Amino acid sequence: MTNPTEDLGFIHRFVPAAVPGENLTLLLLHGTGGTENDLLPRFFRRLAEGVFDQEDLRLRSKELAGFVTAAASAYGFDPRHVMAVGYSNGANIAASLMLLYPDILAGAVLLRAMTPFDPDPLPNLNGVKIFMASGRSDSMVPASNVERLSSIFTKSGAEVTLRWSGGGHGLTAEEIAAAGQWLAPFQSS
Repeated sequence: MTNPTEDLGFIHRFVPAAVPGENLTLLLLHGTGGTENDLLPRFFRRLAEGVFDQEDLRLRSKELAGFVTAAASAYGFDPRHVMAVGYSNGANIAASLMLLYPDILAGAVLLRAMTPFDPDPLPNLNGVKIFMASGRSDSMVPASNVERLSSIFTKSGAEVTLRWSGGGHGLTAEEIAAAGQWLAPFQSS
């Protein structure tokens, strides 16, 4: 494992594949208050819980898109095989990245994501695969908001798997296992 670095404009860790030839690169994005050891700080400003500073969100999404492109070059991985895995605000920035820069990610695992904005026009996400895990009792992300995001992705051509739990904003072991099972086929493709 490499040491945390700010090369390429973001504090990050790059961990090479344990098995040479792995085709999948995971971009792990933690939630608010996390660090590069959890799952990239400096995502975007919020005006209040669940209310995003849209100008800052777009700027940070542009920066993250640039980071992914630069990291692919610096570390030698195929940028067409990057899959984001984000929790909470990490999932929100991943969703924003896909809506604004649809060619950056092959797909995403979005854990407790909410709709960052309503894109106009819709991006072309044909061939993009998305796994969403949300809690029916999540006080931070209403079910209607999750369903709206899922619908935006579907209308954009993405293949969406939406998994509901009865819980809140915290993740369960079952959801983490389900996300891992969903990701498994991509590791050898």
